[in-house]
Amino acid sequence: MADELKSPMQLGADDIEVEDDVVDARPDRSSFLSGFRKKKNASEKSNQPQHEHKRTVMPKFQYNMDYKKIGKCIIINNKQFEERTGMGTRTGTDIDAGRLSKCFQNLGFDMLVCNNLSCENMKSLLKKVSQEDHSNFACFACILLSHGEEDQIYGTDGLIPIKDLTVHFRGDKCRSLLGKPKLFFIQACRGTEFDDGIQTDSGPINDTNANSGCKIPVEADFLFAYSTVPGYFSWRNPGKGSWFVQALCSVLNDHGKSLEIMQILTRVNYIVAMDFESQSDNPTFNEKKQIPCIVSMLTKELYF
Repeated sequence: MADELKSPMQLGADDIEVEDDVVDARPDRSSFLSGFRKKKNASEKSNQPQHEHKRTVMPKFQYNMDYKKIGKCIIINNKQFEERTGMGTRTGTDIDAGRLSKCFQNLGFDMLVCNNLSCENMKSLLKKVSQEDHSNFACFACILLSHGEEDQIYGTDGLIPIKDLTVHFRGDKCRSLLGKPKLFFIQACRGTEFDDGIQTDSGPINDTNANSGCKIPVEADFLFAYSTVPGYFSWRNPGKGSWFVQALCSVLNDHGKSLEIMQILTRVNYIVAMDFESQSDNPTFNEKKQIPCIVSMLTKELYF
């Protein structure tokens, strides 16, 4: 008599086959074949590699900052642009650059400030820096001050995808920063929308410990702190500098060596959201708001 087909509830442990991980992509046609796969016999099972996700060491959820130096910080400050780009002079950006340079230097970073770089020069500079030996550094920071659009930023001669600048620091390209935090702070517009804000009904709102030989994602340990969310303008005051940089430097100066990086950036979000509002004789530009945006692939807590 033929074996009867068992229901899922009747299947024993030896009947269940462990399947491989798959991606969320279009399935191949084999997944639609009817029936069950043939169960492997004991000898076949023994030849299969066992993918066990075990740790021999419990992770410490803080980045190791016990290095000779905290790291290198690059500031790219683009103020003047070629006429054909249609981009105006970014008055006030020198205030941002000076304030940021002093702030990050006080945190212990080795500073390099570069002004008015073309797309190719930005790309070449960051590629060169990524090829340097960062073995004695705990992390890396880069600050981009320029005009921008969503996922792109302006050199003096035009637009370049932000990823073309950051890709050089991936784990497979910059081995001396593998497992270390790579921080990018980006002051630039990400679109042409205005945030009008919304009036509340009443009162104020309530206020590398990896196991030897293990693999980590090449995109891990990046953090992107954008001055605004995708699609929106980013505001800058010609006499005081950009809202985002004012708030960032204020929090770093007061709490840069005591708070974790996400706590720091959350406070920056709050200050920009609550303490800033545009003022203009042109109603189109008057009483507008802004909220920064944090995109984190960090795998541990970061304390400077």
